[in-house]
Amino acid sequence: MHARDWFLVFVAIFVPPLAVWFKRGLFTKDFLINLVLFLLGFFPGLIHALYVISKHPYEEEGNRGIEDTERSGGYGSLA
Repeated sequence: MHARDWFLVFVAIFVPPLAVWFKRGLFTKDFLINLVLFLLGFFPGLIHALYVISKHPYEEEGNRGIEDTERSGGYGSLA
């Protein structure tokens, strides 16, 4: 896990919807689900926030895998 993800875990311990908002964006499906779970109880919101953070790890812009370059048609292609 990247340091940014660990920071989001720390934020999720206090306010789970805030961590999901930072990770996935405002008014996304994940955020709205987490908000409802948080309103129903703290622990369901926390568990969902930790799931979202682990499911969508931070990727740096330059660390894209070879799959991304193959899908786009290779290096330097206009496809």
